[in-house]
Amino acid sequence: MANILISGAGIAGPSVAFWLAGSGHRVVVVERSADLRLGGQAVDLRGAGRTVIERMGLLPAIRTLALRQRGMSWVDGRGRVRARMGVDAFDGEGFISELEILRGDIASVLFDATRDAVEYVFDDTITELAQDADGVDVAFARTQRQRFDLVIGADGLGSVVRNLAFGDGKRSLGCLISWFTAPDPGDLDGWYEMYLAGSGRNASIRPGRVAGEAKASLGLRMPRGMAVPTSRQEQKELLARQFDGVGWRVPQLMSAMENATDFASAELGQIHLPSWSQGRVALIGDAAASPSPLTGLGTSVALVQAYVLAGELLTANGDHRRAFARYDQVCRPYVTSAQELPPGGAAGFAPRSELAIRLQTLGMRYATRWPMRPMLEKQFSKAADLALPDYPAVPES
Repeated sequence: MANILISGAGIAGPSVAFWLAGSGHRVVVVERSADLRLGGQAVDLRGAGRTVIERMGLLPAIRTLALRQRGMSWVDGRGRVRARMGVDAFDGEGFISELEILRGDIASVLFDATRDAVEYVFDDTITELAQDADGVDVAFARTQRQRFDLVIGADGLGSVVRNLAFGDGKRSLGCLISWFTAPDPGDLDGWYEMYLAGSGRNASIRPGRVAGEAKASLGLRMPRGMAVPTSRQEQKELLARQFDGVGWRVPQLMSAMENATDFASAELGQIHLPSWSQGRVALIGDAAASPSPLTGLGTSVALVQAYVLAGELLTANGDHRRAFARYDQVCRPYVTSAQELPPGGAAGFAPRSELAIRLQTLGMRYATRWPMRPMLEKQFSKAADLALPDYPAVPES
């Protein structure tokens, strides 16, 4: 059995660790944060990704933590509902899927399912990779150099492993989006409310899982020629400037953002690479093929890639070259489809003009009717657009 290092303890890392450790490999997961990162947005469990969770035996635990939501509302600056899509639209696979869970909650479930079989090292990161025909020498920021048979990068859009072994591969979508906890305003009634504020601004709030809490987001299409700030404080200051004077619930959301202990933000982007492996190093999840939050398929891609990579490693009888090639072959069509942005892309997420907002709202009002329904059905069906291989030797809980 192999000695395998995984970078990243989010969703993709513990998922592949689950299958690899269960197959008898020694697995180490290194995470740059001092603890599990529990903030972030709600994520969808759809199609093939949900099937992987079922095969892991974790669906009951996920369902106990799932958000209770009625659907999604698009509102105007006075809070009036202009369009709605219930959670039952598109057979429970619409903008709000039948099964949604906060990112931090699913990360906790995956960590709890692997902590006894996997060695987790927090507050550290990879600084150097040097591979030869027999293994990979890995240098770390805080601990001593070690040698591994394989290294898997599951460390997100800004992946250290990808940057060290592959190059960047990132395509920016020109948006900054933030997530944070806000006080429950008390009148959401189970609806996820979104306000398109114009000038490339998007504000939203949705029910949380804990009483008294809601989950909020502020999104911004970056003004032309402006780069996304790198520090959280600079990002908060940028959002505060750009949303100053905006109506609806935005003043309350900005106050919550300033005081939030779980503020997280990211530049929306995708990763496009011709190969997800280089020698003994492979990538999964956002590090390999981020589809961006606009697609709602990032979690499904991570879960599917983790399952397939582990299954192919096991069935290849130690031949990582064969396993990595098969992993790419099986997952590539699914990922290519998942990376296709919904109608409008970033412009649809945060329109700049009043006309674009009206057209977007009108499209959502008639989303379940022709001609919008076929276009959206194509987008939502991508989650199930893969017949998962069976790996009989991969243990299931």
